[in-house]
Amino acid sequence: MVASFKLSTDVIPVKCSGAFALMDSLCRHGVKHIFGYPGGAILPIYDELYRSEARGELQHILVRHEQAAAHAADGYARATGKVGVCFGTSGPGATNLVTGIATAQMDSIPMVIITGQVSRAAIGSDAFQEIDIFGITLPIVKHSYVARNAKDIPWIIAQAFHIASTGRPGPVLVDIPKDVGLEECDYIPVNPGEVKLSGYRPTVKGNPRQITAAVELIASAKQPLLYVGGGAISSNAYGQIQELAERFQLPVTTTLMGLGAFDEHNPLSVGMLGMHGTAYANFAVCECDLLIAVGARFDDRVTGKLDEFAARAKVIHIDIDPAEVGKNRRPDIPIVGDVRQVLEQILQRARELDLPEGDTLTQDWLARIDRWKQDYPLVIPHPDETISPQEVIVEVGRQAPNAYYTTDVGQHQMWSAQFLKTGPNRWISSAGLGTMGFGLPAAMGAKVAVPDEEVICISGDASFQMNLQELATLAQYNIKAKIVIINNGWQGMVRQWQETFYGERYSSSNMEIGMPDFPLLAQAFGVKGLVVHHRSELSQAIAEMLNYDGPVLLDVHVKRDENCYPMVEPGKANSQMLGLQKQSPDIPKKEIVICNNCGTRNPADNHFCPECGSKL
Repeated sequence: MVASFKLSTDVIPVKCSGAFALMDSLCRHGVKHIFGYPGGAILPIYDELYRSEARGELQHILVRHEQAAAHAADGYARATGKVGVCFGTSGPGATNLVTGIATAQMDSIPMVIITGQVSRAAIGSDAFQEIDIFGITLPIVKHSYVARNAKDIPWIIAQAFHIASTGRPGPVLVDIPKDVGLEECDYIPVNPGEVKLSGYRPTVKGNPRQITAAVELIASAKQPLLYVGGGAISSNAYGQIQELAERFQLPVTTTLMGLGAFDEHNPLSVGMLGMHGTAYANFAVCECDLLIAVGARFDDRVTGKLDEFAARAKVIHIDIDPAEVGKNRRPDIPIVGDVRQVLEQILQRARELDLPEGDTLTQDWLARIDRWKQDYPLVIPHPDETISPQEVIVEVGRQAPNAYYTTDVGQHQMWSAQFLKTGPNRWISSAGLGTMGFGLPAAMGAKVAVPDEEVICISGDASFQMNLQELATLAQYNIKAKIVIINNGWQGMVRQWQETFYGERYSSSNMEIGMPDFPLLAQAFGVKGLVVHHRSELSQAIAEMLNYDGPVLLDVHVKRDENCYPMVEPGKANSQMLGLQKQSPDIPKKEIVICNNCGTRNPADNHFCPECGSKL
């Protein structure tokens, strides 16, 4: 019999395997769900996982491909702000995780990835399913470990969770040889908060002199713009952003990663900026005199031609990662620190200086932006015979305004970013890497994380086919996520670029031949399938999808050649957008009112809001 001793409320064996040390350490760090796929090198860990599940400590979700395990852990992390965890075996199991690891790294998502490895004696011998996953993933992780001894596992796991979730979040890889999982050791648990790494101390508070300089610059700006990125989501800085914007009357634009950090129903919101951002956000960034970048990295899809991005503006750049500050654009006032804490410092300093609230300096600027909003609104086409992709997304958003939304990548992603108005952590999309196949497994992970919330994946017919095997995972665990396929029979964004920049030579972008019957495919997996061909069917089909108590796939056939506008051509300034549709000056402009219930802007001659039905 194995001897044991009592530690706090837990009974811990004096001698235990490396696999036990791993599973107990994961439980101590609050892990409730693991996404993974077993294999030879990781079997000792899965054997211990079997016992952990039997004790009710956690649940393992068996995916059908390791890439989906990484994306599901990613979606889990984005929906909760907690560290997502996935397992994969050695060799192809580990390499199948690579795309998901890179996705998380590009978007700064906290994850811990556990991979099996061949036994220590076989490392370097080209053993069966041996691969140097430590070396392969070095450029796409925040940190990584190889566990050489079972006794080191508790410290490695504690460090991995600490590193993944602090500073600028990111994925951490832990590679565990098979014999380390089997090896017995004297197990000494390490609990959260007990790790201190001497060489790792992220700066969280901003320099006081820089804070004062930033406040003075914000208070004196006549045409400021608050440019909010994913760092605001990571640091939960929503309240501070709203307070700063309203105190100084700052218009707010967000990146694709920053969606949800500021309420887009707020009159100060100008929506997303960049390649497929709103016209008024892109005009504002070109005309502003002060750009306040908050947790954003001046990505090329945001800036367009970098030399002309906010060319007349002074720049305040707030970011926890010092490598990002000044990387693409040199700021006038750089502030390294946690976004939430730095914004609290700025607000506190503004109060200490007794600066007035509701600054009148920006009134003319806000009025100018409001005219741009009226002149260049986002357009929802209603073609006579076919459904437009935009109206599908708008109708889904109308019927499920508080859902968590995941997307795949392409036109549908950009339309979703333009028209869905989401809250914090409710927008889950692969932004930096642009990973097709992300949407379904990310929705799976998000729904496991928040089972009582509505989770909807907006996908395209091409993207969906990248990881459609995960319908089986939805069915096995009755994960009640909903999938809406915007089906135009193309790789939509590729087709749009080929039309616009490559002389309409549609090379390998048509997906019609070989496309499955998606509802029939879903039913084959045990998932409810629905299809819509006509506008008259759309609203009812969405309602049926949302009301069904289980996973659903809704296949909506839309206009095949619809393009996503506005669009900034690569290498052009943000003000040089394709596809702008200015409201005709010959048409009298109606007075605009804002619905108190949903924030939709409506003509004053309407008695009821066309979006939510509330009386105006």
